[in-house]
Amino acid sequence: MPNHPQHPQRRIGVILVIVSAVVFSSAGIFTKGVETAAWDIIFWRGVFAASFTLLYLGLRGALRREARAMTRPAYGAALLLASGTAAFIPAFKLSTVANVAIIYAAAPFVAAALAWGLIREAPTKTVMIASTAAFAGVFVILSGSLGSLHIAGDALALWMTCMMAGSMVIYRRFPETPAALPAALSSIILLPIAAILGAPFDVPISDLPVLAAFGLVFAVASVTLSEGARRLPSAETALLSILEMPLAPVLALLILNEHPAIQTLAGGAIILVAIVWSQRKGAASTEGQPNAP
Repeated sequence: MPNHPQHPQRRIGVILVIVSAVVFSSAGIFTKGVETAAWDIIFWRGVFAASFTLLYLGLRGALRREARAMTRPAYGAALLLASGTAAFIPAFKLSTVANVAIIYAAAPFVAAALAWGLIREAPTKTVMIASTAAFAGVFVILSGSLGSLHIAGDALALWMTCMMAGSMVIYRRFPETPAALPAALSSIILLPIAAILGAPFDVPISDLPVLAAFGLVFAVASVTLSEGARRLPSAETALLSILEMPLAPVLALLILNEHPAIQTLAGGAIILVAIVWSQRKGAASTEGQPNAP
């Protein structure tokens, strides 16, 4: 069975989602590392991310194949990814890296609820236990930053979490949906909006190399997440993807000198333990998942 803990496709899915989480963890560094406004970052990140992704597809000779595979689920995934990105970047500007990463840790619960309600994919007992532990880790972290939460940024981060969880469910329900082209399309969708709401052509030339690197990073993270999500249950994809949460504050400390509270370190440790335990227990068991491929 593809969802057996030792199946090659499941192993590939786990690796891809972990890669995506590690790469995504740098998003706050790119966003807060430049003075460029949020909509200008969205514009240039989108230009570079779409360019890198389309070049990647062209070099692989896969552009026509993915274009032919663009069905309603693919367009739906692109819209969800675009909406998530539109919230994701401003969230970092309005809140802290740790807060945004913490809120994204709610993704397992959102993805599990959506998958259960929409495609009747009940999460395994192992995933539920690990998700509960991860949720406890979130509360430990929040307990150390309740007095400094930025409501607008946190609300945007929560919206981004819902959008990403929705895209995971789409790829789980329709695993034949292409991954790279919808990711590129999600960037292109935002270009005219960002051009109107921002001033991208006034961005300092010195910021463009950083934004180009951000575009490349985002392209890699989006494709690996989508490719991994098609191989794993939605709840497990979301659970693995929250590896970003303990990694992002560490990067913020090392690069931005943004010091996490002791509660952040403790909560991150709890979440890491939950993820490792879920993998050792074979979180992708097919019990109670009638729609598993």
